[in-house]
Amino acid sequence: MTEDWLYTDERLNLRAESLGYLLHWFGWELQPNGLPVHSMESIQNCAHDWVSQGNGTVLGIGDYFLENYTNG
Repeated sequence: MTEDWLYTDERLNLRAESLGYLLHWFGWELQPNGLPVHSMESIQNCAHDWVSQGNGTVLGIGDYFLENYTNG
C-alpha cells in the first residue's frame, strides 16, 4: 500500500467528486457536429490538478476549469 498523500481515501473521494462535478456541468455540452465541447482528457486533467494542488472541496473547480482548460 502506498503512503502517497494523493492516494488517500480522502483524496480519491475528492477526485471522484471533482470528476462528477465537472462532468455534470461541462461533460454534456456538444458542438453542432455532435462532438463534445470539452474533452474527457481536459476534465480528467482538471480534476487531477485540482486535487494535486491540495484543494479540499470542489468549491471553485468550475471557475478553475473555465480559466485553465477551455479557450473561453
